[in-house]
Amino acid sequence: MATEALIAGIRERARNLYQSRQMLCAEAVLVAVNQGLNGGLTDAQALAMAAPFCVAMGESGCLCGALSGAVMASGLLLGKSRPYRHRKAMRDSARQLHDAFKAANGATCCRVLSRKVEHDRKAHFRQCAALTEQAAGLAAYLVLRKRPELIRRADTECDSQRQSAVKNAFSRVVRYLSG
Repeated sequence: MATEALIAGIRERARNLYQSRQMLCAEAVLVAVNQGLNGGLTDAQALAMAAPFCVAMGESGCLCGALSGAVMASGLLLGKSRPYRHRKAMRDSARQLHDAFKAANGATCCRVLSRKVEHDRKAHFRQCAALTEQAAGLAAYLVLRKRPELIRRADTECDSQRQSAVKNAFSRVVRYLSG
């Protein structure tokens, strides 16, 4: 299915941007979703918007940066044509992303999410890469569910295979959003 392949490509792109240390969590999510669904921002603009949200909102330990990037990406793409008219729908989408992320991970606070891996840098990095990939997928899925016409203008170079490490978690989240 083209939608699933597109979402998988966006997820993989976000993970690769993070794992290659080109970008941090929020940046990687916003850039990957913006690129994959042709959101209209340059990479520099997306990076500038997302940078303050990385490492749990400027290293505060609060909201997970990957989730922040997902919320920004969904707002960009769901409110693009008429943002003043779609503000309530964008807030509802933010809540859906928050709730789905929390259902999959047990928390949205970076401090809570990283508590078990905070003393193991490699494990922490792997966890954040997985959360970055997951959040990009959640945002892409939500946006495409609400605006399926965006598939026609999507960047098909995003297509790639899903990482099996997060396949089960992503499937649970998709079921949560669908139900």
